[in-house]
Amino acid sequence: MSMTIGRRGLLVAGTALAVLPARAQGTLPDAFPRRPITLVAPFTPGGPVDVLARLIAQGIQLRGGASAAVDNRSGGAGTIGIDIVRRAAPDGTTLLVIPAGNLTINPTLIPNISYDVERDFAPVSMLATAPNLIVARAGFPAKTVAELLALARAQPGQITYGSPGVGSQLHLAMELLRSKAGVDLQHVPYRGTTQALTDLLGGRIQLLASNLPVALPGVREGRLQAIAMTTAQRAAELPDVPTLAESGFPDIDVTSWYGVLAPRATPPAVVAALAEAMEAILRAPEAERSITAQGMVVMAEPPAVLGARIRRESAVWAEVIRTRRITPD
Repeated sequence: MSMTIGRRGLLVAGTALAVLPARAQGTLPDAFPRRPITLVAPFTPGGPVDVLARLIAQGIQLRGGASAAVDNRSGGAGTIGIDIVRRAAPDGTTLLVIPAGNLTINPTLIPNISYDVERDFAPVSMLATAPNLIVARAGFPAKTVAELLALARAQPGQITYGSPGVGSQLHLAMELLRSKAGVDLQHVPYRGTTQALTDLLGGRIQLLASNLPVALPGVREGRLQAIAMTTAQRAAELPDVPTLAESGFPDIDVTSWYGVLAPRATPPAVVAALAEAMEAILRAPEAERSITAQGMVVMAEPPAVLGARIRRESAVWAEVIRTRRITPD
């Protein structure tokens, strides 16, 4: 499904994304493509990938670019949309807006996947990150990582945790903790976080690896207790919740993130122009407010830094998948 962003503003079903004002400052770099841009979002409308794609599309138009469209191509764990961009002309007019897992986890997890990130794509820009954390139902006897690990060692295989699904980044984050801490936790996979959160609150599971926007209301209301952030830094929304790094695991940093890629043969000058434009769009105050309202943090990493991140995280997750013998559903 394709939707062009026109003069009526930004249309995002079910989100609180604010419309950027027509006075948005700045112009596009000289090497930026002047033909219509398609941002392929390989998931259904309304989620964070769709929200970010539409924000970028509007920002392009407000800076004097050609028309910009968001093309939602869901299916195949994202591979349908990914393959569209993989096969597109390498001229910077067809771009992929994608979450980390499709780049750093699925190529190892899914046998015979159709794409190779290093071979098929050129990193353009990181867009945003979303903090993750481990939560328990209020009243759970462990309130810190140390207490959780002590409980897990006293009750091997008895502590259950939920995740949005087998092979999800949050699942692998917990498996990484299991491996480094040497404890036995029982994984209960779900298809998304809604039912997992319901079961956590109902006492059917004991822990949940979640992104911050999903868990934050329950923590603030006192129905959930946050044990630790899986990210490198504490969240501004929960400043008293320590990170796993602060709790004895300095090399665990699991952050959900979203980025933009182009077909591999896209000229470096075009990639650089795209990255420059996206950073300017993301740094506009209105865009930052809109992204923050979705529970995300602006993070405009340039192409080389994003490429290094993809390679680094891919190696970490490949090792976790192999050592924990994780296979897809």
